[in-house]
Amino acid sequence: MEPIPFLSLGPQHTLIHKDVMEALKKGFEKNWFILGEALGKFEEEYATFSNVGYCLGVGSGYDALSIALRACAVGSGDEVIVPAHTYIATWLAVSKTGAKIVPVEPSRSTFTIDVNKVGNYITPKTKAILPVHLYGQSCDMSVLEDIAKRHQLLIIEDNAQAHGASWNGKMTGSFGHINATSFYPTKNLGCLGDGGAITTDHEELVRFVKQYRNYGFESKNFCEVQGVNSRLDELQASVLSIKLKHLMQWNEQRREIASKFLKLLKGVGDLQLPFSPTEAYHVYHLFVIRSAHRDKLREHLASFHVETMVHYPLPPHLQKAYASLGYKKGAFPITEEIANSALSLPLWPGMKDEQVQYICDLIIKFYSSR
Repeated sequence: MEPIPFLSLGPQHTLIHKDVMEALKKGFEKNWFILGEALGKFEEEYATFSNVGYCLGVGSGYDALSIALRACAVGSGDEVIVPAHTYIATWLAVSKTGAKIVPVEPSRSTFTIDVNKVGNYITPKTKAILPVHLYGQSCDMSVLEDIAKRHQLLIIEDNAQAHGASWNGKMTGSFGHINATSFYPTKNLGCLGDGGAITTDHEELVRFVKQYRNYGFESKNFCEVQGVNSRLDELQASVLSIKLKHLMQWNEQRREIASKFLKLLKGVGDLQLPFSPTEAYHVYHLFVIRSAHRDKLREHLASFHVETMVHYPLPPHLQKAYASLGYKKGAFPITEEIANSALSLPLWPGMKDEQVQYICDLIIKFYSSR
């Protein structure tokens, strides 16, 4: 068996190669690279896909979160509830506003924020809940919407890892007052560099975001707010328009591959396999298993040239960047438990059945020899 990388974009890019090359050539020859027709076209397409009124392209997923929070006037004196288990960009975006980060433990089964614990962290200073649809799995938005309504809180979704996922048939990225996503190349919908977007149904926020992402200009030479430079460029937008046409087909392939893993690895050793509630349409950005023997299992797979990843080995609360918050080891035991036991297996559209079988055979072999 040839080495199996953790991720291969080859099958996807082979399929769309001709269309992408033509789009890039067209964009190159047009000589208009920022805030043009290609961006407007993609914004309309992604808004329709997400079932929201508006989409605004920005420079990255982190920028999307930061600008979304700023649009909602989140700042010093406010508190924002976030998952303890997430990529650190979620926390960094909140920190940038000056608001206080309020971490909540994840569910052991879904890895997303434990909605049954969120209510325990609400105070008079709480302004927003920032759920992260992690690994392609939607948070329980029914409960979160109810909490937000009862306490008059904003919901700002981080949808970077769940393009095309849904909860009770409603797309992630369409629940919140305003929402953010990333188009980093490894995402289910990825561009050829950094990129992100904001989605919302609120027209008053659209005007702010349009200004803020473009230095604060309302029109040429007239700056109304102190903004930033964060714009999804024309070439990236044209590539995303092409990829968007294939996204749900690619997501279905991810789900089919995941179902094979789930079937072949059921009951093997101490593995905890991904769990998806019936209300969720899981798009498997990552296929994350858990084992007390994670590191040894990873070494075993690597010895047979199977690449895996660990998301995320050091939680945000234990990062040096957040030492000032005073959290010590043990502060969020479930988060730390996941960090010490989670292993992401290879999964991508175009992955072959024999590759899945080979990986599963190696994992079964690992446990049979223990």
